[in-house]
Amino acid sequence: MSNFFAKSAALMAAVAFVTTPALAGGTHSNADKPEIGAPGKAAHADRVIDVSLTDNAYSLDQLSVRDGETITFRLSNDGEFLHEFNVGTPKMHQAHQDEMMEMLDSGMMSMEKKPKGKGHADPNSILLEPGETAEFTWTFAKTESLEFACNVPGHYQSGMVGTVSFDGEVAPTGEAKS
Repeated sequence: MSNFFAKSAALMAAVAFVTTPALAGGTHSNADKPEIGAPGKAAHADRVIDVSLTDNAYSLDQLSVRDGETITFRLSNDGEFLHEFNVGTPKMHQAHQDEMMEMLDSGMMSMEKKPKGKGHADPNSILLEPGETAEFTWTFAKTESLEFACNVPGHYQSGMVGTVSFDGEVAPTGEAKS
């Protein structure tokens, strides 16, 4: 009888070992996400771009980068609401908008305050409360349909999104739109 329990315990341990990594990924699995780049080091940045985040716009609406280029964005939330600077594809932004709506609906965050705890810890994104400034450094990998966007509920839909192109030409540093 003890042999039966030993075999059962071994089988249960094997099932747990195989399924746990698959379940742990949840909706944040990287298996279906394209390679968009990675966090960079400010000391190795090729450029620094100042970006103002307002209600609901960025001070630049497009960005031209080279594959492998590292850019430090000096971000300033000059609006009255919480804003995000997130690098991703349209599909990634849609999925993140759904997550942000869940955080808002659950009371984990508000339109003015960041999520409590570690609710927003994506490496390709940064949230800024009104009046807050921060730096965000990213090394870009050539990807079709890459954007920077704010995924706070309703902000993307009201135009807080910009395009990233990989035409090899380096764009001038960010300046306010007129």
